[in-house]
Amino acid sequence: MSVVSYADVLTKNVDPIKSLLSRLPTRAGRNNQGRITMRHQGGGVKRLYRIIDFKQDKLDILGKIEAIEYDPYRTAFIARVIYKDGERRYILASKEMKIGDEIITSANAPLKDGNRLQMKNIPVGHFIHNIELSAGRGGQLARSAGSSVKILAQDGKYTHLKMLSGEVRKVIANCFASIGQVSNAEHILVNIGKAGRQRHLGVRPTVRGTAMNPRDHPYGGGEGKQRRGTKRPKTKWGKVTGGRKTRNKKKYSKKMILQRRIK
Repeated sequence: MSVVSYADVLTKNVDPIKSLLSRLPTRAGRNNQGRITMRHQGGGVKRLYRIIDFKQDKLDILGKIEAIEYDPYRTAFIARVIYKDGERRYILASKEMKIGDEIITSANAPLKDGNRLQMKNIPVGHFIHNIELSAGRGGQLARSAGSSVKILAQDGKYTHLKMLSGEVRKVIANCFASIGQVSNAEHILVNIGKAGRQRHLGVRPTVRGTAMNPRDHPYGGGEGKQRRGTKRPKTKWGKVTGGRKTRNKKKYSKKMILQRRIK
């Protein structure tokens, strides 16, 4: 088992802002009829959702980082920002962000870690995060711990971005993005280590298909340890799961993808 040390990163003795907290319902993978639609969910420790400002739409108003806090609902750390007009908001913390730093959302913002500006004003080669796909909608790409996207080119009204997966896609250049890499890049090194820790996260046990009966799974049955018994890997419901393309060929965003991710 391994954990990330928060001692030198998070601000000590700071309580979250009550007005920016809300309780999300725990459905344990069930729909409005009480039927399980997503397996292996349920339990977990109680937690409060932090309302994050993904839009950061306070244009040309200087903000100061008050604290770096832990968010139980996401892998990245969050930063508490107080703006010149006195309002406080939570944003995604970038890797180089520290208490006392000043950030701003502006068309002419300096190219400093944490600042937010339109992608057409960011030079090629810079790394960005919390990227909008349509103007004014708020950040949708590169929001998890350690994520960043590289700007490859500026092509008229589009900006070419290279994802960590290797995919290259076009995004409208008027959309906003934040400079830098998302915080807590060491999250990828965490080893859960024991079943109890998974239960604390709200993950229930997963049973192997080979341990089931033939009526319950295509891999089930047999004496002792048997092979799969089917030509292709399948889900519990007999759907092919390996080597089959799942992306809709008519998806609206297909024309925006210049190069598919590397397999």
